[in-house]
Amino acid sequence: MFVVQNVELNGFDIRMGLTQLGWNNFFSENFELYRQEGYAAGRVAVEHKNRYVLYTEWGDCWGEVAGKLRHRASGLQDFPAVGDWVAIRAAEGDNIATIHEILPRQSKFSRKIAGDRTQEQIVAANLDTIFLVSGLDGDFNLRRIERYLVLAWESGANPVIILNKADLCPEVEERVLEVEEIAPLVPIAVLSAAEALGLDALKSYLQPGKTVALLGSSGVGKSTITNQLVGTAMQKVHEVREDDSRGRHTTTHRELILLPDGGLLVDTPGMREIQIWAKEDSLQDAFADIEELGRSCRFRDCQHDREPGCAVLEALETGTLDRRRFLSYQKLQKEIKYLSSKQDKQAYLADKELTKKIHRTLGSKRRYQKGF
Repeated sequence: MFVVQNVELNGFDIRMGLTQLGWNNFFSENFELYRQEGYAAGRVAVEHKNRYVLYTEWGDCWGEVAGKLRHRASGLQDFPAVGDWVAIRAAEGDNIATIHEILPRQSKFSRKIAGDRTQEQIVAANLDTIFLVSGLDGDFNLRRIERYLVLAWESGANPVIILNKADLCPEVEERVLEVEEIAPLVPIAVLSAAEALGLDALKSYLQPGKTVALLGSSGVGKSTITNQLVGTAMQKVHEVREDDSRGRHTTTHRELILLPDGGLLVDTPGMREIQIWAKEDSLQDAFADIEELGRSCRFRDCQHDREPGCAVLEALETGTLDRRRFLSYQKLQKEIKYLSSKQDKQAYLADKELTKKIHRTLGSKRRYQKGF
């Protein structure tokens, strides 16, 4: 057992039971073997370049990845992310713990990293709910909401769409109807964070021990929402540009924040680029209306192009399916198929390289046994 400094975060004493930090039976069962070996449990609150801030039942401390865990990692996804539960050790009286293992994740919101590399970036882990924030100003974009929804369904957490800046929109009801058309099964909350209006709609998700992530583009008001929920101006807020309603990043890093009522909130920097990291099942969840139409097509493998008896094409002709939504569906479908082919190629090359290493090792052993 190690001792950490008595620390308070934003005025709230974080020396608390693990349950208040989001611990549940799933993590307890996966931690049992580590507990028997004398490890302690911690949750990643902040991710820095080479260090992490960890929450434990005794307080917070710094965390550093053990060499064995670092050596075993094949990519960013194998390192701790904000929201992860980890098995740690620390010397008595030390405020730096060593992270030896990452517990299995109950959910994770991921995207493909920017650039040409096919690699997963975990934005936040072990979420119960994802607040997908969109501004009701000039930056309102249904196609962007669709992209976020695909990733949200892939995460394993429950999405909730937040339409912020209602005070700047004279057509709130029309916007809500548009969002309901593309996300009929997803709860929608309308609010004006700047004027502290509508925030009560979020309270049912912010229960003690439950973790919620705020996700959205720059300038949608995530920092203002965070400040209202925390009750202090802990995040800087910048005005958006008037010409295009775009804002600058006000949150500089992902952070797991303890709320006054016992919930946990992951605030994230605005995403300028939201590249898809998902499987086709998540696309089916986000575009359930198109998938349902597709089941009525004459041919089971209908591509919704020129085939006779295509229910999707018929819906486009009659106007019951928005052509822009269908084009968005096709675009995301191509992205996911391309991603899948790149992942398959990477897996093949990795398996080939592993086979080579095994043959080299066996060859070295045989030569050694023969005396060469």
